[in-house]
Amino acid sequence: MVTHKDLDVWKMSMDLVKEIYTLTDTFPTYEQFGLTSQLRRASVSVPSNIAEGSARNGNKEFINFCYISLGSLSEIETQIIIAYELNFLEDTVTQSVLQKIELIRKKLLNFIKYLKKRGTANVK
Repeated sequence: MVTHKDLDVWKMSMDLVKEIYTLTDTFPTYEQFGLTSQLRRASVSVPSNIAEGSARNGNKEFINFCYISLGSLSEIETQIIIAYELNFLEDTVTQSVLQKIELIRKKLLNFIKYLKKRGTANVK
């Protein structure tokens, strides 16, 4: 049986979570409850919503959860830019993370298109 763990977009978003946790470890300690917390929550939200959506009844609900994941990706993107502008991240690191976010966004949008084409059939 195919599950969310078999989806490339889920795997890529899990890798992004690990990278965000590593990056935010370098942020100033006074950001622990600010930008660090926001980035970590938003990053965890991406694969979590893909997983939750896959367990729902039908593609319509799955698509809605994928759109929530897209929203979280936009949050991460904005927060990474903020971290860069606050000099918490170097340019090369920032560009690398932003490229990964864009790749996940494209994969997620293509997955949503696929789910829409499948109609209301269940993904499981």
